[in-house]
Amino acid sequence: MADSSIDNAGLLIVDKAAGMTSHDVVAKTRKAFQTRKVGHAGTLDPMATGVLVIGVERATKLLGLLSLTTKSYAATIRLGQSTNTDDAEGDVLESSDASGVTDEQIVAGVAALTGDILQIPAKVSAIKVDGRRAHVLMRTGEEFELDARPVTVSRFDILDIRRDGAFVDVDVDVDCSSGTYIRSLARDLGAGLGVGGHLTALRRTAVGPFTLDHARTMDAVTEAPGLSLGIDDAAKLCFPLREISDDDAESISQGRWLEPVGMKGVYTVVDPSGQAIALVQEKGRRASSVMVVRPATLR
Repeated sequence: MADSSIDNAGLLIVDKAAGMTSHDVVAKTRKAFQTRKVGHAGTLDPMATGVLVIGVERATKLLGLLSLTTKSYAATIRLGQSTNTDDAEGDVLESSDASGVTDEQIVAGVAALTGDILQIPAKVSAIKVDGRRAHVLMRTGEEFELDARPVTVSRFDILDIRRDGAFVDVDVDVDCSSGTYIRSLARDLGAGLGVGGHLTALRRTAVGPFTLDHARTMDAVTEAPGLSLGIDDAAKLCFPLREISDDDAESISQGRWLEPVGMKGVYTVVDPSGQAIALVQEKGRRASSVMVVRPATLR
């Protein structure tokens, strides 16, 4: 049986404009698709542009399971000035003359922030401190410290070093693990060079398997609402696949379990017609669904 929540379910990859919050994008998507069932994975700051993954209808259930563990960014770091938000929207804390910093010192500073590192998140982050979000505490003027967390910066490439009086602007490409703050990299690079630093531009170029090639602007979506990937394609792109029989598809769609086949992690089971039936994970002697894409009532 066809169902609109399946037919209209999927992922929308948005190229977010500067000045919009992730919540703004969700609100505009709800209006464009005329549904309340919209969510997003991986928040983007208002200043930042680029890839934001949106789930529509039943695909909102996919968002928490997506393996969006790697992210890529293009950014500009300004050396010679630190701000209270570690980006250009904050108040200037201190300015220094960075003109004496050499290219070699910048290269060495970037190398020190590459690989598995401990990073203190930005104080304007959404991390909770005693049950309250850090950015809320910061606005109230309350003093607090955030603990350093392990993150992985797998690529930190310098594209260009531009000198502008006392400032040095460094254009970089970064590949990193989820939970890495690019503004914290900017802060730490400047601090390590003794001149302070902050982020002046940030564009997310990829989240997991989704790149700017998949993305549409919010204006384009509003003019012609349409998914980037239907729920079948999304489930098949983002997870390993296991082909199953029609009988097994019927069984898992009704909440029963399958025989395990030794696959690790969450994977998608696909029926002979190529439809994604469920996301499954094996534990012991069972391969049980963690999300049924097509319950028996919708098949």
